[in-house]
Amino acid sequence: MPGYLSRVADDELEYRLDSFGAVLITGPKGCGKTTTAKQKAASVIEFQDEDRRDNYLAVANTRPSLLLDGPKPRLFDEWQDALKIWGAIRKSIDDEQKNGLYILTGSTSQSVDTPHTGTLRISTMEMLPMSLYESKESNGSVSLLELFDTKGGLEGCKSDLSVESLIHAICRGGWPHAVNNTTARSQLAVAKDLFRQTCHVDISNIDKKKRSPLWAESILRSYARNICTIAKAKTIYDDARSGSDMSEATFYDYVNALEALFIIDDIRAWSPAIRSKTSIRATRKRNLVDPSIAVAALGLAPAYFKEDFKTLGFLFESLCMRDLKAYSSALGGELSYYRDRYGLEADAVLHLEDGRYSLIEFKLGEGDVEEGARHLLEIERLVKEHNEREQQVPLRLPDLKLVITATEFGYRRDDGVCVVPIGCMKP
Repeated sequence: MPGYLSRVADDELEYRLDSFGAVLITGPKGCGKTTTAKQKAASVIEFQDEDRRDNYLAVANTRPSLLLDGPKPRLFDEWQDALKIWGAIRKSIDDEQKNGLYILTGSTSQSVDTPHTGTLRISTMEMLPMSLYESKESNGSVSLLELFDTKGGLEGCKSDLSVESLIHAICRGGWPHAVNNTTARSQLAVAKDLFRQTCHVDISNIDKKKRSPLWAESILRSYARNICTIAKAKTIYDDARSGSDMSEATFYDYVNALEALFIIDDIRAWSPAIRSKTSIRATRKRNLVDPSIAVAALGLAPAYFKEDFKTLGFLFESLCMRDLKAYSSALGGELSYYRDRYGLEADAVLHLEDGRYSLIEFKLGEGDVEEGARHLLEIERLVKEHNEREQQVPLRLPDLKLVITATEFGYRRDDGVCVVPIGCMKP
């Protein structure tokens, strides 16, 4: 497809097609699910094609197996409009006993109950908005996997991403449509429209339950104010309900709907027993799937962040979390964070499926790198102390200590901590 920007998800989709009969691609609206699926599909059925929709739906309701006939993999876009296609695909996989037969994509604004699960037949794959590497704003000179493989053997790197460009990328987001727009104004309009569509349409459409757009906006605005903090749910609720009669049950109902829409994307806590269990913070770190939603919820523009570097720091962390989730998905990794009641923290902890892990801090400027490195080294020291006390159940020492910055240059410190600009990173 002309103009297609390669995605981290491309390789994962191919891997899943090699392993399962079908792949269901999920993720937030507008992240590029259908476009990515079309790169791998040999044939496509689009249930939203108005010229053919009535015919497709009539066949799907009477003889859905007829729609399965065609070159494989066969993509069914907006498959939830024809629910019987799920069962037909499931049976086809059982009958043919082959992998890579079908791809399903659909709107996240509608929940779907299927009569049968797709366990061991239909694999679910989650896509995210574009990372800076996918949007060509990171030069990709530093590979996350190579950092692990070389135990932080970083020789040095240089980012081409200016602070002004980074701020624009945060406000624009990783939405393919926004990235492909040609003017700064049109790029920024996409996240604003997505925020409005989420609150005014999708949050009610997902389960056909009428919800207040104003309350949805209020909750997302509170999330934006608390982004990348460990604010308790009650704190967000109290903030969101200010001046209204929103009940606590209603608040959680809205949050669940926003999670189902892949808009709210909290980060879980990593809780190793390196201090007493009562000292570890287990509250999830509040986050949205893309920092541009927070910017839109707060009604801000790039010029605002020339003055408010504190808010910019939290949004930078959210952007880094988004990118690391994308990069780690290519490596079979999981992202969490660490913080205890003594104030010791690692903004992120990235665990690979082979057991290796990295402690990570996010810092906007060079002046904060020392503090970030000190946190990582202190956590490593605590792990060593734990292993001396608990020799029967030792914890693995971190394989990589990483400070990700918005600065120009990257390097390896004498203490082993790697400092890498986000504008240099790739999987």
